Amino acid sequence: MEAKEIRGLGPDELESRLEDLVQTFFNLRFQHKTGQLENPRRINQVRRDIARIKTIKRQQAFTNR
Repeated sequence: MEAKEIRGLGPDELESRLEDLVQTFFNLRFQHKTGQLENPRRINQVRRDIARIKTIKRQQAFTNR
């Protein structure tokens, strides 16, 4: 997910995407520990997407003051 895609989302959509990504991250970590994960790079991709969303939410919070 790219930053410009994320910036186009509304606050409710950002929150739901963040919740989905956090759940996905948990599931991927669990699969990794049990040896069932097929693509270990997916963990880093999801982690970075979470960070992007949090960063953009924080930026929007400061610009909307």
